[in-house]
Amino acid sequence: MEIRHLRLIKSIVEEGSITKAIDKLHLTQSALSHQLKEAEYQLGTKIFLRQNKKLLLTKAGEKLYLTANEILEKIADTEKQIKSMVFGEVGEIRISTECYSSYHWLPSVLKQFHLLYPNVELKIVVEATHYPLQRLLSKELDIAIVSDPIKNENIEYLELFQDEMVMVVSETHKWAEKKYVVADDFKTEHLFIHSLPLETVTVHQFLLAPAKVSPKKITPLPLTEASIEMVKADMGVMAMAKWAAQPYLKTNTIRTIRIGKNGLKRKHFIAFIKNKTYPDYFTHFNEFLQTEINLQWNT
Repeated sequence: MEIRHLRLIKSIVEEGSITKAIDKLHLTQSALSHQLKEAEYQLGTKIFLRQNKKLLLTKAGEKLYLTANEILEKIADTEKQIKSMVFGEVGEIRISTECYSSYHWLPSVLKQFHLLYPNVELKIVVEATHYPLQRLLSKELDIAIVSDPIKNENIEYLELFQDEMVMVVSETHKWAEKKYVVADDFKTEHLFIHSLPLETVTVHQFLLAPAKVSPKKITPLPLTEASIEMVKADMGVMAMAKWAAQPYLKTNTIRTIRIGKNGLKRKHFIAFIKNKTYPDYFTHFNEFLQTEINLQWNT
């Protein structure tokens, strides 16, 4: 009995038919039939019985299927361990955020981590943006980066960094000379946001909604550069992280205004499933992320 025979039995059972097993194993029908006959000859008994055009395991086949699962799983684990010994830790981390602005700093951090762990694939799941905690709980993500944590006994949070949101306006806007703006100031303004739903927009969530204030008009513009150009033309205002706005201030055509007298600060967190057993590289990634972000923010 060879490993290929065990893979054959496992595939036929799990795929549900010889035809599907052929596709999975990339064999011809004659090759698959030949291997099955070989296995049955070596065992001295039938592995499958045909009943109403279906293949059913015999008692011997059931025993062989259980053994195949155990042996093939052990082989896969051993291969993974050997690859880890030779090439370093192997695996993947699926990550997303609740805010598109985070994708400005995230790629550079991921690149640095990849240099340390070249065999750990870091996947940014863009489609989970705005709903990363829900995707985390549904096991579609390994890590969610959020600034609005929810209380959930299954989620653990690590503080990542704190930043400040500011309003960006043209140099000729009536807010340009203000030290800060309050909720009522938005009643006559055209507010550009990155995307809907509005509940995920920080300035709405923490300033406008509590004050029950709605801007005169709200327009979603996914491209930051497009929103900046609209602001430059004095066609509206937008909120963005202070650090993200810095590169656009060099032209002296726009200005940033504090939101509220004390500023609108927000903390960002790394969220992951609590009490779950993770590989070592997962812990290393969280520590690396915290260290790198603190270095960026403090230099």
